[in-house]
Amino acid sequence: MMKLKLFSLLVATALLPASLLGQAPATASIHGHVNNAAGLPITSGQVKLTTDKTLEPKDRKYKNVFELDSNGDYKGTGIAPGDYIVIVGTGTTDSVDFQEVTFKAGDDKVVNFDMTRKEYIDKMSPADRAALEEYKKRMGETLNANKTIANLNAMLKQVHDDMASSSPNYDHDVQLMQQATQQKPDEAVLWYNLGGTLTAAADAAVKQAKANKTAWQTDDTITKRYNDGIDAYKKGIELNAASKKPNPVDAGIAWNSIGNAEAKLGKIPEAQEAFESAVKLAPASAGMVYGNEAAVLFNAGQGDAAAAAADKAIAADPTKADAYYIKGQSLVAKATVDKAGKIVAPPGCVDAYQKYLELAPNGDHATDVKEILASMGETVNTKYKAPGKK
Repeated sequence: MMKLKLFSLLVATALLPASLLGQAPATASIHGHVNNAAGLPITSGQVKLTTDKTLEPKDRKYKNVFELDSNGDYKGTGIAPGDYIVIVGTGTTDSVDFQEVTFKAGDDKVVNFDMTRKEYIDKMSPADRAALEEYKKRMGETLNANKTIANLNAMLKQVHDDMASSSPNYDHDVQLMQQATQQKPDEAVLWYNLGGTLTAAADAAVKQAKANKTAWQTDDTITKRYNDGIDAYKKGIELNAASKKPNPVDAGIAWNSIGNAEAKLGKIPEAQEAFESAVKLAPASAGMVYGNEAAVLFNAGQGDAAAAAADKAIAADPTKADAYYIKGQSLVAKATVDKAGKIVAPPGCVDAYQKYLELAPNGDHATDVKEILASMGETVNTKYKAPGKK
């Protein structure tokens, strides 16, 4: 009988409900975001939970501690039901903000800490509030500057894309660059680009005037754009020189552009000074700069000056064919005819033409050069070598 009763007790115990067998109590969870009084996320610190509401902060025990991540977010589980103080602590301050929160079993509570709220800022010390206002001011200036830069970059891209199109709207491009220099008048690159749009607009107007067979030199609108472009380039050069990190290459390019514009206005001495300034700032560009000088001087009818500039371009870079062509063209104007009716070229003219053909046998001017040499009774020599320097 005893064994039977014992068996009955064991069966009864096995059939007891699971809830009466000591199941662990349910817990709660928490997650949220933390930002400081400036609105920036606090990315280093902890969110701590304590039920020791009446104790001094140094005597409290924290039952749950959750780390803040790089976004200022946190999350945690395993919180026993109860009334808590939820505290944000950083590496330098044990408590920068807190909230009282009640958790029930199964809760998943969102507890954010937004320290930009008026109640939090009102409790800050006068010194901390002043520091916050100064920070906000500086941040505001930085944000405004970033917005301005983004806007200016958009303007530059718009102008660049339009200038590269088949039918640029030069007036609109000039207007945009003028607005850009007004928004940030201390930026050299904006003045360089304004100079570029102004001179490009003037070049287009000159081309149209020539097509209409009108004299553009007496058109005040065209000459003003050239002069305004020169002034813009010079303003950029001035700002570049005064900057913390001057860029001599950019300044050299600007001086080269000034030289081109001055030459088109017929100001040859000023153009030559500009080209020399370009080479002085960026010696590596001498071949290109002197080649440009030779071209604009030749186009301006300054044959002797063009030949001299071509010689400087050749000395700086003897591989550029066009410099030899310009030299030949500048000198051939001085050709004479002897008693036998033969064309006699001045010294250096034939050599320059032959060198051009050697470097560019299929160049844009090759056919013209061959015809000129043939008219002089010269044999074309595509393997010609110019005399070396002594």
